[in-house]
Amino acid sequence: MGTRAPQGLLLLLLLRLLLPRGTSAGSLHNPGLSECFQVNGADYRGHQNRTGPRGAGRPCLYWDQTQQHSYSSASDPHGRWGLGAHNFCRNPDGDVQPWCYVAETEEGIYWRYCDIPTCHMPGYLGCFVDSGAPPALSGPSGTSTKLTVQVCLRFCRMKGYQLAGVEAGYACFCGSESDLARGRPASATDCDQICFGHPGQLCGGDGRLGIYEVSVGSCQGNWTAPQGVIYSPDFPDEYGPDRNCSWALGPPGAALELTFRLFELADQRDQLELRDAASGSLLRAFDGTRPPPPGPLRLRSVALLLTFRSDARGHAQGFALTYRGLQDADDPAPPKGSAQTPAGPPDGANVSCSPRPGTPEAAIGGAACWLRVKGPQRWGLPGTPQEAGPFGTAGLEGSPCPVLPGTPRLRV
Repeated sequence: MGTRAPQGLLLLLLLRLLLPRGTSAGSLHNPGLSECFQVNGADYRGHQNRTGPRGAGRPCLYWDQTQQHSYSSASDPHGRWGLGAHNFCRNPDGDVQPWCYVAETEEGIYWRYCDIPTCHMPGYLGCFVDSGAPPALSGPSGTSTKLTVQVCLRFCRMKGYQLAGVEAGYACFCGSESDLARGRPASATDCDQICFGHPGQLCGGDGRLGIYEVSVGSCQGNWTAPQGVIYSPDFPDEYGPDRNCSWALGPPGAALELTFRLFELADQRDQLELRDAASGSLLRAFDGTRPPPPGPLRLRSVALLLTFRSDARGHAQGFALTYRGLQDADDPAPPKGSAQTPAGPPDGANVSCSPRPGTPEAAIGGAACWLRVKGPQRWGLPGTPQEAGPFGTAGLEGSPCPVLPGTPRLRV
């Protein structure tokens, strides 16, 4: 008489079959290189204290000496934003990357961005030159005035490609690892354009592609690398309602260690379950009222099935977790350089362009320009051409917004 395969094992095999071409998740992830797991570095808590490219710019002011400005240690008494009696770069206002106040210059500039190479979320592969002939990513492309990082990732995932590149705030390109091998890296500060569809995300730059693995924010995957990162569906956007997603996790080793870097679910009806892949037995369950432990979570399983469900109203930032396989189930020490022991846009940021959510321009897909302030102000743009529709054609949906080099954004 034949034996019946365990339900968990069948699910694991099914996930292998469902993976789109080229998404053997974990093949490119390297969480040991990252100090940030949010696309805008809002979770950065490192020790960079100089602005500009590679920290070679101006020294940062101490946050307990900036009471004349909106952000100081006094305005963050509980440390939610990471401010305090130090001068390390932070992102307390949900900007596109960490920044700090500096001594005011003759031009009246008193804050600058910090370029922190170790503060790029895992799955982001860097900024690359796109000369257009040939294109840096050779797959299909499209444009959208509602572009976000995840909109582009989802588009390229559906097309069966491994990589997604965002450019100039509104353009999306798909490609493969062979494209990346011949790509020309650019300075991280060249990818400084705000996504038209999200004011807190960067979507490449002028002739510059910000390239991501399409596995970021996917709803399924098979993670077999020794260590890696799993994000909630739709990440870095908020997850949507009625999501039902599963990930098979089976790195080499005798046990598994998980560490949650972010965890924000809407309520107790949005749940993440961890099950043993062989037996299907429930090991742990977390929801909006029962978060995971703050430190490493070690499980004596060689393979897990992670399942996430949200209800009809659910939407929140979601989660990001790092994992690693343990050779010994009792091994307490993470590998050197892992994400558990992190290592300790250019100066004069430019005007950026994006449709303001809720405006007629955003509703019809037209491009509108906004001066990035802590409350956007209209910046003037001639009439836009007829809308082509999100990813409807390879042509532009609207006129590219002008960017004036050297124009500082306003911050108080």
